[in-house]
Amino acid sequence: MLTKSFQQGRTLVFDIETVGEPFEELDAATQEALLKPLHHVPTEEEVQRRRELLKSGMGISPLTGFVVAIGMEDVEAGRQAVYFTDPNRLGEEWEEDSVQFRVLSERDMLAAFWKVADHYHTFVTFNGRSFDVPFLMLRSAFHGIRPTKHLVAARYLYQHPPQAVHIDLLEQLTFYGALARAGARSLHLFCRAFGIPSPKEEGSGADVARLWEEKQYEAIARYNLKDVAATSALYQAWARTLGHLA
Repeated sequence: MLTKSFQQGRTLVFDIETVGEPFEELDAATQEALLKPLHHVPTEEEVQRRRELLKSGMGISPLTGFVVAIGMEDVEAGRQAVYFTDPNRLGEEWEEDSVQFRVLSERDMLAAFWKVADHYHTFVTFNGRSFDVPFLMLRSAFHGIRPTKHLVAARYLYQHPPQAVHIDLLEQLTFYGALARAGARSLHLFCRAFGIPSPKEEGSGADVARLWEEKQYEAIARYNLKDVAATSALYQAWARTLGHLA
């Protein structure tokens, strides 16, 4: 469990990093199921283009990808933690500049996250309702782990769900999709607009797959923490200016 500063009544910001299984290592039936939509693509050139996109996007789905890092921040306490996977260092943990690092398997990482989540009522993400939370919930289910909070229920904040409030900043800052412009789904552009340092200036989520292949597992964790810090700062800017309208 995280430090005692993570307590009931506080706000938990979180973000995940994922990678996909190598397409070539999947069984034939799974490959066929994934490639089936390409059967009706008119040109071979387009088939190849989409095939490469498919291979590079294996980490987007919990059916073909897995969680390699979960970063968190207790907004009120100003403390962070990151759980991440490194097959060679499982079980290690340390604290650095008030940040807790824990090296866990995916299963243990998920179990630990839900244990922490049980102590919170308010959760903050960027695009978490469409990506992070469904990914976490399904990967947990595949491991036989029961989530302690239903974070995809009650989309609208005024509904005041009894178990948990999930503030997805992408939904709030686009007014549930009313702002439908190029870049409106970008954490980097929202950070830029609010004058917040963006983690995307030093890399992007696309780099995670490369770092995983290079076995730079701790680098993934540190990148994840930058996403968490940016999301937390963006949440606080939203809360000061627009949150009272939600």
